[in-house]
Amino acid sequence: MAPRPSVDAETGGAYPAAPLTVHELPATLRPREAFAQRGAASLSDDALLAILLRSGRRGRNVVDLARDVLQAFGGLGPLARASYEELLARRFPGIGRVKAMEIAAALELGRRAVSQATDEDAPVIRDPASVVRALQTSLHGLRQEVFWTLLLDTKHHLIGRPVEVSRGLLDASPVHPREVFATAIRHAAAAVILAHNHPSGDPAPSPEDLRVTRQLVEASRILGIRVLDHIVIGRVAAAHAGHVSLREQGLVGFDGAPSSGA
Repeated sequence: MAPRPSVDAETGGAYPAAPLTVHELPATLRPREAFAQRGAASLSDDALLAILLRSGRRGRNVVDLARDVLQAFGGLGPLARASYEELLARRFPGIGRVKAMEIAAALELGRRAVSQATDEDAPVIRDPASVVRALQTSLHGLRQEVFWTLLLDTKHHLIGRPVEVSRGLLDASPVHPREVFATAIRHAAAAVILAHNHPSGDPAPSPEDLRVTRQLVEASRILGIRVLDHIVIGRVAAAHAGHVSLREQGLVGFDGAPSSGA
């Protein structure tokens, strides 16, 4: 039963009740009970994180603490990309080195499970829209320009997760061929697709986007790894499409043919 609020003797007003502990929450809201009854897939992000945290802190139960963490990072996607050091740097009351390590370990297991998926489990990248779908989680809440490489096998199955190459404007944060292709070589990728976002929402490629793409296509020919396309992702709006394929637009000669901008 939740504690009743005490009364201010002078004003007659009620003080706020003390925060409920997990044991005082209804059974349907307790993460472990909900997990046992309905399974992991039915739980919210904060409930799943609460199970990892196990306990809260003074004045905040474990569900509240999990919610605090998710809100601080801007959701599960940004949290999933956070490192152990970033978790510690936030200095959440109630989350010390051990809990930060456990969260980081759980997130790393999830990343490895995705990267070690079999060919049958891995999505097939068929068109620009499937590239955007593969990046859906990574794109959530981004305010910076991020450049990714998607590694593909000979049947165009995605190998592992999209690889983040750089953050920041392309003209301020150069994308070097060695950074783009190092992971592709290590995983014996047959081809790659380049992708980056425009936080402004307008996916129209800039002159720098075209220059970087041509440089990477030229490097790929030497390495024997095909660059199939470069997708620039904005957001869906009435004025423009949500993404632009440089191949479809004929802006870069991916197969050796001259581009319309050459």
